[in-house]
Order: sequence, then structure tokens, then C-alpha cells
Amino acid sequence: MSKSLIDLLAILDVEPLEVNLFRGNSPKASWQRVFGGQVIGQAMVAACRTVEGRLPHSLHGYFIQPGNPQVPIIYQVERLRDGKSYSTRRVTVIQLGNAISSIMMSFHAEEEGALDHQDKMPNVPRPEELTVHEFPKPPTLFELPEFIRRNYAIELRPIEIGRYVGQKIDDGRVHIWIKLAARLPNDPVLHMCALGYASDYSLLDAVSARYGRPPFDNQMMSSSLDHAMWFHRPFRADEWLLYAHDSPSAQHGRALTRGLIFKADSTLVASVAQEGSVRERRQDSTLCDVIAKRPA
Repeated sequence: MSKSLIDLLAILDVEPLEVNLFRGNSPKASWQRVFGGQVIGQAMVAACRTVEGRLPHSLHGYFIQPGNPQVPIIYQVERLRDGKSYSTRRVTVIQLGNAISSIMMSFHAEEEGALDHQDKMPNVPRPEELTVHEFPKPPTLFELPEFIRRNYAIELRPIEIGRYVGQKIDDGRVHIWIKLAARLPNDPVLHMCALGYASDYSLLDAVSARYGRPPFDNQMMSSSLDHAMWFHRPFRADEWLLYAHDSPSAQHGRALTRGLIFKADSTLVASVAQEGSVRERRQDSTLCDVIAKRPA
């Protein structure tokens, strides 16, 4: 079993403390903030452990304040409803007595329906046509954050590699193939939670791409404010998935981003939306009052 699989399963395997109460921990790394995808994935696992016979179909959450990776995270699940077709859970994410995130999740009992349609997958190169040797080396104007350098759980193959060196993409549409770096067990819930973890990665890149700014340009400050996700069809998170991003609007220091996630056979499996705080670093700012892009 590879290190990446062990790490991911350890991250997602929240510890039950008592009924509806779970504890999660962060990877042993010197991150400044807890990665937002970790909060999403762990909250999903906690909520899923209170529901039987139903899979999650949507989640909506807010990142209230940054989490400290050196402190355990408590996930308090409220069982709001268990109906004939749907169940609803609210997860309050707590550190040191304070809520750092709040996530609502809905679960649905599988049923047949007459309606079945989806958007088409963008026509982009396949993952096997892309190799790591084609990716540009990070230029001196920015440096990959540690949470990306050490995040071995996700394998990435971006399409528009020019944006990493400042190529401007006018419509902000960017595409990246993603998959978990190691094989996961045949548990659909685990694959959904793993995709929840991965879904927070790179969404705000669609904003910086519109302005010809590299994703990790240290003159930009960005952080996730909220996160919404809908699951449509079955998939495996350890097989290649195309994550297509765009950003329809930015104003007043906030930007909206959207994502569609497709299997390699063009099946649409999930949709994502996120608003982020996106600002240019002020020239008169100091290290004390400027926070670099956080992994949330």
C-alpha cells in the first residue's frame, strides 16, 4: 500500500468520540492553515456515518475562519431529518470551542426517474496525452505552497499549462485532470468523500487565469469563503476525472467560480460552485498584515 493511500485514508478516517461527535486530525506538515478540502472530506465522512442506505447528493458549506493544523478538529453532526426519500445533516466544525466551518448535507435514497440529461464534456486532450515533462518549471515570481508540494494524495495533469507562467485566458475556462494517486477500496461513500477533498483544489485558478496571473502569484491573496457540491452519477475518485473550471463574475474583492467534473468517458459526475475572497496585495503591506494564499 502506497504512502499516498495511507495518508488519505488516515485524513478521512475521523475518530468517533460519542454519538454524532467525531474528531479529525491534519497531516503532519508545517501548513499555516487547514486545507479546505480536508474539512469538506472529513465533514462528509462524519455525516455519512450517521446515515444508512443513502448516499450524499449535495453539500453547502461556509468557511467561517481558518483552521489550525496543529489542533484536532471536532465534527458535531445534527440529524435534522430522515424522511422517506431524503435525509439532512448539519455538521458544525469546531476548534478550541469555536466554529470554523458549517456544512449542510443532503442524502437521497436511489430512485428511477424519466429525466436524464447532462452538459457535454469539453473537448480537451486526454490525460494519457499529457506528461509531467510537459509542465513548466515554476518561475521565480511565484512558488508552490507547501500544501501543494506535499499533497501526494492527488495526481494532477493540467491542460492550459501556459497559465502557470502568466498566460492570460480571457474567458477564464481552465481544465485539469485529477485522480487520487493510489487505489481506494470499492466503497462509493469513500470515493465521494475523497472527491469532496479534491474538489477544493484549484477552483480559484479560473479567476487568476482571466488576468494572466499565475495560480500561486504571491502578489495575489485568495481564500475560499464557501463551497457547494452536487453529486450526479457514480464514479471512482482513483480514476481520471476532468475538472473544468470557469469564473463568471468578480467584484468587490470576491469572485465566483464553478466546476464540472466528468469521467473520462464523458459522464458528468459532479458539479461544484465556490465564492472566494480574491485581492491584490497592497504595495504598502507588511508580512505582519498580509496573509498569503491559504489552502482552503
